[in-house]
Amino acid sequence: MTSLDGIPGPAADELGAPPALTLSRVRLGAGGPLGSVRIADGRVVAVEVARDLGGPVLDLDGRTVLPGLWDAHVHAAQWAGNRHRVDLAGLESARAVAETVRLHATGLPADEMVMGQGFRDALWPDTPHRALLDSVCPDRPVALISADLHAVWLNSACLALVGRGDHATGLLREHECFEAMEALPEVPDEVLDEWVAQACRDAAARGVTGIIDFHFSDNLADWSRRTASAALAVRVQAAVHPRHLAGVVDRGLGTGDLLPGTGGLVRVGPLKLFTDGSLNTRTALCCDPYPGLEGTKEAYGIQETAYEELVRLMRRAAAHGIEPAVHAIGDRANALALDAFAEVGCRGRIEHAQLLTAADVPRFAALGVTAGVQPAHATDDRDVADHHWAGRTGRAFAYSDLLASGARLEFGSDAPVSPLDPWLGIAAAVHRTVDERPAWHPEQRIPVTAALAASARGRTQLRVGDAADLVVVDADPTEADARTLREMPVHATMLGGRWTHGPH
Repeated sequence: MTSLDGIPGPAADELGAPPALTLSRVRLGAGGPLGSVRIADGRVVAVEVARDLGGPVLDLDGRTVLPGLWDAHVHAAQWAGNRHRVDLAGLESARAVAETVRLHATGLPADEMVMGQGFRDALWPDTPHRALLDSVCPDRPVALISADLHAVWLNSACLALVGRGDHATGLLREHECFEAMEALPEVPDEVLDEWVAQACRDAAARGVTGIIDFHFSDNLADWSRRTASAALAVRVQAAVHPRHLAGVVDRGLGTGDLLPGTGGLVRVGPLKLFTDGSLNTRTALCCDPYPGLEGTKEAYGIQETAYEELVRLMRRAAAHGIEPAVHAIGDRANALALDAFAEVGCRGRIEHAQLLTAADVPRFAALGVTAGVQPAHATDDRDVADHHWAGRTGRAFAYSDLLASGARLEFGSDAPVSPLDPWLGIAAAVHRTVDERPAWHPEQRIPVTAALAASARGRTQLRVGDAADLVVVDADPTEADARTLREMPVHATMLGGRWTHGPH
């Protein structure tokens, strides 16, 4: 088993030996000196400030070379598919969404359903309902997925299609949502795989050399199929979901193990488990009730997995070398997840870690649990958090506190919740704002060097012996303003000694 903490490099028989190359006149890391980097057999073999490393040579004219970036939380197929759906982001009411659906449907063939993604209804003045979608699109199925992926809004035709024609409102949350989405017509594998391949190429153009894919499917089978038809532009850690755990155990595979037949690019990821829902859907499990829901069954959010079942699954996975990755957003959910890690005694990850009690912050480092966080959510969700977590947002998205406690941070996007672009997360962690407003809880900002490390699996330096997974950028991140950091011009990306973006 190879730990997810490491960055396994490619063996020559995995990717084939790429040609040797020296990158000259490059800044060696953020804020680093000018020097040269020698690449051979897919690895970094020399890093020097002032010495001839041999040819062939590529002069990079003072640009900065960094360790390749990872997106540590992606739903790859959903991200790829949503780029072909109606974009509902930024719409401020259910009525506005319905009007967007009406306009989009007028240009479609009569038998084609409407698929949309990206709505956030937590602060809307009106309520999503099947009748509203029926009024603008009565004769074809409409399925609209929320930005956080924890709710889906369907019209009557689509409810009938997924076997839920008697649903009262058409707004399905959590388990109902996931089951309904699984029942929707699927895009053919060959079409989806090309969409995913293009999404990976686009990610490489932003400096990404690897992802952890948490898509709700048989990820190992999906990525095996994709690598059989084309070379990938990124490395993949493919997460396992509980219904597929037995099969992975039977194959003797553990977290970090190479998936045979994937060209050395796909490895087994963690076991994905859930404790709660999401903030926007008001299902994140919290210690305090949500405003307006006091006295109701779900006033504090929902617990997706009973604690005893969470421990059982974590214990079984850990016994077979599979690290758990536990989704936890609310403070109560994070406490339960940390309790489970303490009881099982294994290492792993908590995904999101959005709201924490002060007592739980130091437990991440003490238990060896990685905080897999998505800094772009802090800026995207600040208004929703200020409303639904009023008085508690000083401990929301608490990256500075986690870092100071010794916790390991790994940044992701949760694409399609946020775009698969690591620079958006880096800038959000450093500046805590994306508009003209002051930084939101500036005390939780972290230095750009720490944000870069959290986006590169902990790597901060170019090291001899590492895989030649590199990104070359036009601006030194330590000198970039907020806008430049968000829009960072990426000159080139290299994976295992081969260019996936830029010079060829």
